[in-house]
Amino acid sequence: MRKTDFLVMGGGVIGLSIARQLKRLYTDSSVVILEKESACGLHASGRNSGVLHAGFYYSPDSLKAQLTRQGNERLRQYCQEKNIHINQCGKLVVAKDHSDLPAMDELIKRGKANGIPLQEITEAEAKEIEPRVKTWERALYSPTTATVDPTEVVAAMVKDAQQEGVEIHYDSGYQSRQGAVIHCSRDSYDAGYIVNAAGLYADHIARDFGFSEHYRILPFKGLYLYSNEPPGTIRTNIYPVPDLRNPFLGVHVTVTSQGKAKIGPTAIPAFWREQYGNFENFKFSELVDVLIRQAGLFMFSEFDFKRLAFEEIQKYSRTHLVKLATSLMEGITPEQYETWGKPGIRAQLLDTKKRKLEMDFVLEGDSRSMHVLNAVSPAFTCSLPFAEHVCQHIQTQLGQA
Repeated sequence: MRKTDFLVMGGGVIGLSIARQLKRLYTDSSVVILEKESACGLHASGRNSGVLHAGFYYSPDSLKAQLTRQGNERLRQYCQEKNIHINQCGKLVVAKDHSDLPAMDELIKRGKANGIPLQEITEAEAKEIEPRVKTWERALYSPTTATVDPTEVVAAMVKDAQQEGVEIHYDSGYQSRQGAVIHCSRDSYDAGYIVNAAGLYADHIARDFGFSEHYRILPFKGLYLYSNEPPGTIRTNIYPVPDLRNPFLGVHVTVTSQGKAKIGPTAIPAFWREQYGNFENFKFSELVDVLIRQAGLFMFSEFDFKRLAFEEIQKYSRTHLVKLATSLMEGITPEQYETWGKPGIRAQLLDTKKRKLEMDFVLEGDSRSMHVLNAVSPAFTCSLPFAEHVCQHIQTQLGQA
């Protein structure tokens, strides 16, 4: 039996950031991170796009809107301090035709309300930024959008956490709970306070503590196709105007931290939580649960899940994915995009009562535990201020204990 004041489950950027913030706030307390894998960041944190989002997509009353601008600035500063390369490539948001213009106007309003630098430019001005871009009449340019290598960020945070006195216990997957005792695959822990930042399994763990009553995680698979063109061929990220009713931004062109272009991601409904490959990490119980949830959304949902699922499954086809990207820029051919990148799984929270996908971050907790149930994009960008937000809730709960 090991004793610790704070036990954080999950060694992704969210778990690492929360653990580091707890150590700053409670300097004399012990903080342990449990990571079920042999290293940190092997799931969403190391498999995301690496985009530092600006924050103009989100409605002004959302937590995402409050944290993304600050997160962009803070993570950019952190990368500079750690000599992690940042590609200051910006982002163009383009319209396919006149029907996209009202949504583009909404993005302008949100950008202003959220205090985000965002430029409304003409088609000609967009082509000065990226000569191959396609847009209808006008576009938006976000100068503060950038890209980094997320694995470098995770590695730096791991090093910092350990230097600051946070212990990281690897190969320690959560198994069960008995009161304050947490049983894991290697040891058991007597924990004063528990933080659940377990990503794809956050809802499962939360239910053992009496939370996530009407929430379940639905997994969506994200795939990227990488270009074989030389680095620097494409100058900036190019995104379509999104459907603001959905949490997904659509297929876009991303320029990596090293200047390579990739198209994607998909948001294909997965059939179990860690379905990275054909039958990798297969669990029959998860398959049954996910299929039941998806069937419910097919029949009853606040959005057209049937259409979304059909459109996304088509993106397993490389030629189809490339065809979608041709609406964003000139000179894209299937011959240029032949290499699939490492798959990622988005842990998307579903409200089972309302039958809708949660668009914002979701926390639930009390004086014994805090559960990060929905930390979807742009959680990577928001990780530092988001950790402070979570720890403020923890302080409040501990003050009430």
